[in-house]
Amino acid sequence: MTKKLICFFFLLLALPFFVFPTKVQARIGVGVGTGKIVVDEKLKSGIIYDLPSISVVNTGDEETDYALDITYQQDQPELQALKSWFSFSPSEFHLSPGSMQSVKVTLSLPLKTVPGDYFAYIEAHPVKKDENGSTSVSIAAASKLYFTVLPSSFLQGIYYRVTSFWVKYTPWTNIVAAVAATMVLVSLFKRFFNFNVQVKKKD
Repeated sequence: MTKKLICFFFLLLALPFFVFPTKVQARIGVGVGTGKIVVDEKLKSGIIYDLPSISVVNTGDEETDYALDITYQQDQPELQALKSWFSFSPSEFHLSPGSMQSVKVTLSLPLKTVPGDYFAYIEAHPVKKDENGSTSVSIAAASKLYFTVLPSSFLQGIYYRVTSFWVKYTPWTNIVAAVAATMVLVSLFKRFFNFNVQVKKKD
């Protein structure tokens, strides 16, 4: 009789697990494919650089929006690479569980950049917005970025920016320059060479 009571008691305890299915909470996750980026080339002020792309992976089990940001190490000995120097393409993207997105990273150094060694984290994180529209970051994964900037003057920075812009957007810069040169030549031609064509009517 005692055994039957014990079995009946355990059945009562286990009954809710069969009647009411257990709710599993979805897990949000993020990972990056590159742990460290070290730029061996010494960088120059004013130049626009294409850094290695960052691969962002959804390691969770629900669809999530992601974005990249720049963060720093507390009391780091290196100079801080400012957030405004960086741009990401795409800036925000949606990933299903297990999928990956390659993000292009562009570094645009100011015309006058303080020379020295720089460090920053390129951080990938889920984008979660509350009812007020504000974004909260709960978890993140980051790649370490190291680079060095050479000393240069403001005029050198302007020169480097112009040449960098020209090379980066070729052939469009060549097309724009050719169109502008043609317009200038036509304007000069009209200014210095006036042709008066007169038509005389025969009597």
